[in-house]
Amino acid sequence: MTIITFVLSHVIPGDPARYAAGLIAGPEQVEKVRKEMGLDKPLPQQYLLYMNNLFRGDLGKSFRTHRLVTDDIRRYFPATVELSLTALLMSTLMGIGMGTLSAYKKNTWVDQFTRSFSIFGVSMPVFWLALLLQIVFYAYLGWFPSGDRMPIVLGSPQSITGLFTVDSLLTGDLRRLFSSLHHLALPSISLALTMLAITSRMTRSSLLDVLGADYIRTARAKGLNEFRVICKHALKNSMIPTTTVIGAQFGWLLGGAFIVETIFSWPGIGTYGVQAILELDFPVIMGLTILLSFLYVMINLLVDIAYVFLDPRIVYS
Repeated sequence: MTIITFVLSHVIPGDPARYAAGLIAGPEQVEKVRKEMGLDKPLPQQYLLYMNNLFRGDLGKSFRTHRLVTDDIRRYFPATVELSLTALLMSTLMGIGMGTLSAYKKNTWVDQFTRSFSIFGVSMPVFWLALLLQIVFYAYLGWFPSGDRMPIVLGSPQSITGLFTVDSLLTGDLRRLFSSLHHLALPSISLALTMLAITSRMTRSSLLDVLGADYIRTARAKGLNEFRVICKHALKNSMIPTTTVIGAQFGWLLGGAFIVETIFSWPGIGTYGVQAILELDFPVIMGLTILLSFLYVMINLLVDIAYVFLDPRIVYS
């Protein structure tokens, strides 16, 4: 990932030294900035120097903000985590519920509606839905704000975790809690709809396979009520494929929130990363790539570990 990103970011047309020096800077000033940034060295040497610093925990300094990339990530990452976790929670709860209901009501109008909604959700571009929600619920109806995490006049809650909703709860600040949830609604719905559709379809498919198993027929023959059969016996054993999808979606969320954050002016790493790409801020681009790659691998590891709790037949020696 570091090699691919480093090479691609350096072959993009543009001069980051020009951006850093300013548009009115002369050739001598630009050249001076280029030497200070190390861009005058051959590309392989620049990469080796970057990796040497990386192994010491140094992601470099942003050309644009002139702050350490690690400090900027600490500043912007909580907003992305809050948005991603909210969208994941919404899509998981609603997706599993819809998928379970669809499987139980197979071939009824409920099943047809759920499957049609899933196809609609999967087919809908995230950026189009985000713009549509913004136009309808902000521009026309005025029910929700157009973006940002909190009104400027209200200010941020006391920082504990960096998550506005959690910090507001911990400090008992209900006014800021409701305001943060109000601002969080539209961007999280935009992200959640596509994932909800995928989770719903996967839950339905895997649950239908389990409902046809012998032990489900045995449970019903013992006289267990249908709710207990579905929730205790069938749903848990059908959750491995769904858990895999949820884990992959959360990894996608952390990186795929770039578009939604830009549309809703959400001050997370998505907006931060887009600005870095537009201004060829190499340290930021590299830092975000490494962070998101690491998180994606760790999330998949946690999903693999979760299999043990979902299916006792799985044992990791």
